[in-house]
Amino acid sequence: MSPSNSEKILIVESDPDVSDLIGRQALQPLGYRVEVAADGPSAIRQAIQFQPDVILANLNLPGLGAKDLLVALSSQGLSVPVIVLAEKGQEPHVIQTFRLGAFDYLMLPVREAEVVSAVERSLSQTREARERAKLDAQLKQANAELQRRVRELTTIFSVGRAVISITDQRALFEKIVEAAAQIAEADVAWLTIKDEKSKAFLLSAHRGLPDAWAKKLGQPLDDGIGALVAMSAETLEIHGAPLAKFKVASLGKAAMVVPIKVKNEAIGLMTVIRKAERPFSAGEQTILEAIADYASISLINASLFRALSQTAELAKAGEQRKTDELAQMRKELHSTIQVIGYPLELLVSGKMGNLTEQQKQAVETVHAGVRHLALILNQQKTQPR
Repeated sequence: MSPSNSEKILIVESDPDVSDLIGRQALQPLGYRVEVAADGPSAIRQAIQFQPDVILANLNLPGLGAKDLLVALSSQGLSVPVIVLAEKGQEPHVIQTFRLGAFDYLMLPVREAEVVSAVERSLSQTREARERAKLDAQLKQANAELQRRVRELTTIFSVGRAVISITDQRALFEKIVEAAAQIAEADVAWLTIKDEKSKAFLLSAHRGLPDAWAKKLGQPLDDGIGALVAMSAETLEIHGAPLAKFKVASLGKAAMVVPIKVKNEAIGLMTVIRKAERPFSAGEQTILEAIADYASISLINASLFRALSQTAELAKAGEQRKTDELAQMRKELHSTIQVIGYPLELLVSGKMGNLTEQQKQAVETVHAGVRHLALILNQQKTQPR
């Protein structure tokens, strides 16, 4: 494998001839970036600054040997493959360096082919470790993204369930604001609802608002940007310098306002703020707009419920009016029947003089009709309503 331009070799060698053979003659022609340190202390400093992928270190360095160098690198948290350069007869010391973490060794005098082979073996380990670390980071990122998606879906589900189950609209609004803040990772969030009479947007629920703003609960709230979204009925994401022109900039450096719409008309506004200048993403906007749709459903349901209640009350009042009118009519008819009933009885009994047969039949017919009408009225009066 040809070396990458980022692969760096640190040679720790006090003999310039040896370092020249390894660095200039063997490794640099292959494209490796090479640095040389003549002693242990210099090697530690350069290892921290240069961040080499492989270190070749002589076992017999002046002052600080290869074994001391291995201990020092470990204490600095530097995990770098170390190839030890040793002379014949130093095998027991080489074994000790392996116990301290050395990767390989070369016997002096070295040959170019041996150096290249040993460096390639150690770099293979470094590349594998780097690839494993990369895959591990990607896996952690994927897991974090998956967990975030699960949280988003769980939050949306909870909002949908709340729309169905919560009858207290204020409690529902608070649930919606809490969900919006959680999804958007916002420091501040609030919800304003359009008043049907005044047409102003009233603060209905909030999270994280300072007292000066929070005390306006139930009152019109002018944040400087809500009016723009109310007119356009389109989501607005704004951050940085453009946001600084508006009143809401006192709360944070990134904002998003999502309209709650019915037939392309904004009937509410959901606002989220971040104190840090970290713009809201398109994915977060999509989720917030879904929550806004649930809020719209809840407002429509509440409006329909109010209309149904009003209709029921009007129907009830109308029915009561009819009942009262019928009762009054029965009362008047009953009074009238009583008034005409007595004279008819006198006529039928003959107390008011003798009647011809034809007159008598006519009076009896009228009298029977009056009694029948009185019976019907009495039956209606005793029947349950």
